[in-house]
Amino acid sequence: MKRFATILCTAIMLFGMSACAQKNNQNNPNQGKENPEMKKTLVVYFSATGTTKAAAQRLAKEHNADLFEIVPEQPYTSADLNWRDKSSRSTLEMKDKNSRPAIKGKCENIADYDTVWIGFPVWWYTAPTIVNTFIEAHDLSGKVLNVFATSGGSDVKDSYNDLKKAYPQYTWGESRLMN
Repeated sequence: MKRFATILCTAIMLFGMSACAQKNNQNNPNQGKENPEMKKTLVVYFSATGTTKAAAQRLAKEHNADLFEIVPEQPYTSADLNWRDKSSRSTLEMKDKNSRPAIKGKCENIADYDTVWIGFPVWWYTAPTIVNTFIEAHDLSGKVLNVFATSGGSDVKDSYNDLKKAYPQYTWGESRLMN
């Protein structure tokens, strides 16, 4: 009889604990699921003429992402962007792989994002050096970095591979050409 009472008390106790656990799960429908608010995407872009900005806006809409513009401290003029002029600002920056043009501000809430798309116009078959300024100014650890680019004739693959090679400490995802 004592044994039966012990088994009965144990069964009642287990039933009660199970009911409490089920009630807690009903109160929190996201329990055991990934919190959708935790997955956030940011589209970062540098746009010298507005073409890449338009692509960034389309991409942000597609991914329900926030936007952050890389703004040069000294804006580029049309003379600066003349790739045929060997002494233009963009040509000189691209010749010097250590060039890091200054940018206005940082993305202060970069830690809030899990995925970051980095966009730019392709210059001399790669990313403009101002993109390196952005990457080096931010801790992008633990994020998936994707690349998108606009170009009049180049593919994005060389740019993507150059960035992966320059920053192997980061996780690189996909790349897209968005003309």
